[in-house]
Amino acid sequence: MRSSLLFRRWRRVLLTLIPLALALLHVSAAMPLPLLERLDQFIYDARLRLGMSRTLDERIVIVDIDEKSIDRIGRWPWGRDKLAGLTQELFARQRVSVVGFDVVFAERDNSSGLASLRALERGALAKTPGFAEQVSRLAPSLDHDALFARSLQGHAAVLGYYFTSDRQGHTQGTLPLPVVTGAQLRGRPLAATTWNGYGANLSELNQAAAQAGFFNTISDSDGVVRSLPLLAEYQGQYYESLALAMFRAMMGGPTVEPGFPATASLGSHDTLESVVLVDGARRMALPVDERLATLIPFRGPGGPEGGSYAYTSASDLLEGKIAEGTLADKAVLIGTSAPGLQDVRTTPVGAVYPGVEAHASMLTALMDGNTLAIPDYARGFDVLQLLVVGLVLALGLSVLPAGPALLLSAVMLIALTLLNFWLYRTQGLAMPLATALALVFTATAVNIAHGYLFESRAKRALASRFRSYVPPPLVDEMLKHPEHYSMQADSRELTVMFCDMRGFTALSECMPPLQLQALLNRVFTRLTEVIQGERGTIDKYMGDCVMAFWGAPVPAPDHAACAVRAALGMARAVEQLNQEHRAQGLPEIGVGIGLNTGLMCVGDMGSNIRLSYTVIGDAVNLGSRLEGLCKTYGVSIIASESTRNLAPGFVWQELDRVRVKGKAQAVNIYTPLADRSQASALNAEELACWQQVLAHYRAQDWAQCGQSLAALRRQAPQSVLYALYASRLEEMMSRPPPSDWDGATHFDTK
Repeated sequence: MRSSLLFRRWRRVLLTLIPLALALLHVSAAMPLPLLERLDQFIYDARLRLGMSRTLDERIVIVDIDEKSIDRIGRWPWGRDKLAGLTQELFARQRVSVVGFDVVFAERDNSSGLASLRALERGALAKTPGFAEQVSRLAPSLDHDALFARSLQGHAAVLGYYFTSDRQGHTQGTLPLPVVTGAQLRGRPLAATTWNGYGANLSELNQAAAQAGFFNTISDSDGVVRSLPLLAEYQGQYYESLALAMFRAMMGGPTVEPGFPATASLGSHDTLESVVLVDGARRMALPVDERLATLIPFRGPGGPEGGSYAYTSASDLLEGKIAEGTLADKAVLIGTSAPGLQDVRTTPVGAVYPGVEAHASMLTALMDGNTLAIPDYARGFDVLQLLVVGLVLALGLSVLPAGPALLLSAVMLIALTLLNFWLYRTQGLAMPLATALALVFTATAVNIAHGYLFESRAKRALASRFRSYVPPPLVDEMLKHPEHYSMQADSRELTVMFCDMRGFTALSECMPPLQLQALLNRVFTRLTEVIQGERGTIDKYMGDCVMAFWGAPVPAPDHAACAVRAALGMARAVEQLNQEHRAQGLPEIGVGIGLNTGLMCVGDMGSNIRLSYTVIGDAVNLGSRLEGLCKTYGVSIIASESTRNLAPGFVWQELDRVRVKGKAQAVNIYTPLADRSQASALNAEELACWQQVLAHYRAQDWAQCGQSLAALRRQAPQSVLYALYASRLEEMMSRPPPSDWDGATHFDTK
């Protein structure tokens, strides 16, 4: 059943697979879609902002060269003597653990005038007595670079520098030693950020400082900084970032090793899984992406008011306004938030974010061991989730109705989002999500559009076809699964009803046409309401007769019971109409209803000019014959034994065994009296007595039959049924039936 349904809806399955194919082309980079890339960045930014701790990390302090410092100390760059004093204040008086400089000292400091004095010493004042000696005596205090270098020596000081990439490949200053050499990689280059130039520190400063690290960030395609490389490549050697260098200084200087995927040999990959810090037997793996970068776990909006890190003005330290030991054991980053110095970045948490705080955020992540990265298998993960989502949607959306289909899409969206957030928060993995979400939305939209453009048209056609003779609730049910219903002929077990109006001929002779029309319409309206209220299908109106059936087009296991309830309801409706007629002085009417259950052919019948959804077959003809017997037995409803057997919830009175015109086989016929819950003891006693009458009658025990029948006639002198059997009994006693009589009554007319 399900496979045939999928086959019928192959078009919807194919339409759902088209967005899947486009998504796979995007993920494989065969046909990249910038919009999806931007959407992934947007989702990452939203997820990052939702997960920010917005708490103060007291372990790290940012010494800020702010506007206040520039006002009090002077414009930047300051003399190295000021920086030497700041460094001494931090290490000697404040006793910090490590200091990192988010600035570069690539040129010599000539602000003291020492260079001019040496030029005079070699030139115009070369022969001046004592001048050279005075210059030599003053040199130690005027050589600010040397002062700064001496302040760095013996301390965990980390200088900053930057790499560049331009056509000329300019270089300035001296690079520190690489932390990973080409030899460690066996000559195989990595897919890392690669540069061809740099701006580094003076050689003497480089030699004095414990370490140095680059402070480059990586901007994505939208210009937003989301990650920092832990390693960068220059001429086949790999250098560490400022945050990593500070972290290694805090740990005592562990060595750096490349961390290749454990499932591959060293030479089979051109990327790393992690950067590994090794200190004896202790190993710490820092996950990185294919650029050897890790995502920055921003803690808050940034800046002195952001609340993530304490900002201390550099001028306050230089002027001794900070109490001794206030910054003891803290990691210090020296940078600037002053707008004029332009050390700001556009980040997911702020358009103007201090660059120094980006390095502070990375240092926090390294200290906490919760660095985030996009793993090298992220693309494979994305392909896998797209295949799962695409196939589930292709199968589910094509067979489910609108409500459950939308629910399936919502469940997929929620499941994908929760899985992505779980991997992010608990596993430190930033997995792609946008393409999968876009696939869910697109596939759902495609199916909705297809349903509206194609299936809604079929539904409208189905509704217009059936609404006039099928109850509205059944039509609504059919519209949920229009593919289940067709006009093609089919054999089913159904229950058919024929209802004929008694006394209509007399009415037509005495009433004007318009009044007769109004009366007939009113009667048919009441009867139709009862039929449709019991989920019956109106087949046709034939003069003063209504034909209906149950069990098609919508299957109904209780079709026989529904038909019996409808027949009883129609009898009550006619009685109510007669009460109204008596009050209005109108003639009364009666009905005769025939019910039969059996195998019938149902579907569109007719010609190329006109078709009608109807039932035909021998079981239908029997229902028509039973309706014609109602007047004979003095009842409003006659049902066959097959109907009675399928509707045991009613009180039945057997009427006779009959052989109608056109049928050689005799059938037992019954009339329903009421719902079984409404049966009374009196009814039960009368029915038991009547069953004795029938048993004696069919056994040809005329004497016993007569006694029991007489008792019944005394209880119900107006009963047409009892009078009929009394007349038959007299005839049987005067002219006994033949020896092969089976108790059936023959009817030769329709």
